[in-house]
Amino acid sequence: MARVRANGAEVEYVESGRGEPLILVHGSGSDRRTWKRQQEAFSRHFRVISYSRRYHWPNEPIPPGADYSMLEHVDDLREIVRVLDATPAHVVGHSYGAFVSLLFAQENLGLVRTLALSEPPVLTLFVSSTPQPMELLKLFMTRPRTALAILRMGASGLIPAEKAAERGDMEQVMQRFGTAVLGRTTYQNLSEKRKQQVRDNLIRAEFVGSGFPQLDDEALRKMQTPTLLVMGGSSRSVFHLLVDRLEELLPRTERIDIPGASHLIHEDNASAYNSAVMSFLDGHRATA
Repeated sequence: MARVRANGAEVEYVESGRGEPLILVHGSGSDRRTWKRQQEAFSRHFRVISYSRRYHWPNEPIPPGADYSMLEHVDDLREIVRVLDATPAHVVGHSYGAFVSLLFAQENLGLVRTLALSEPPVLTLFVSSTPQPMELLKLFMTRPRTALAILRMGASGLIPAEKAAERGDMEQVMQRFGTAVLGRTTYQNLSEKRKQQVRDNLIRAEFVGSGFPQLDDEALRKMQTPTLLVMGGSSRSVFHLLVDRLEELLPRTERIDIPGASHLIHEDNASAYNSAVMSFLDGHRATA
């Protein structure tokens, strides 16, 4: 394993393979271990770098009182690709990491060759990070299915998880958040090894911190980065509705559903996921 310093934090990363750089950015309740099968498969064709984002296993834990800021994670990604001389990069992100990757590409167009985004939770395309009643009412008037899906996820999982985090009850955070994101059956069927990875990366400040940055429709319409949107065939409907809007806005997108996969798409059906992403990347190599 190796370590790189990014904006004052040391983060662990794994690098393998040769060729155009490809960066793997994990989501919440995860670390670089989530990408094991992608690291193996993609490194046959690319120089693959998977890293554990700051505060995630096995990095130093978050200091008391520090904010868990998505924009800080974006800055870290920029520094990592700069220090490791990994530009322009193919950037592959999952969930929170897909949101980080999207913001990174939006702000650093020359550093990103392609994006492959798995179910980024782009709630702030529709409402603020702490939605107000008038925002929700407006959304109900224009996109009632999306508004209802966001409300259900908030009421059943995100708000209870935040309240549990405020109490310091992280086992309850894990249960509430995991059920809201994955669905009850998928969460209950997680292996003990995967649940331990969640526990290793359950960060209280993530649930009581600054939340998600607001996304701007016009800025997204101007992005010319080729983007693959990857969906789990069995994932929660809210993710499909969120990505529907992202697909409307981004001018250069492809989209694919991976069968037999929940929100943990790249873990649930790694072979289909790897094949879909490789097919997309093959069409956007520098020498293609």
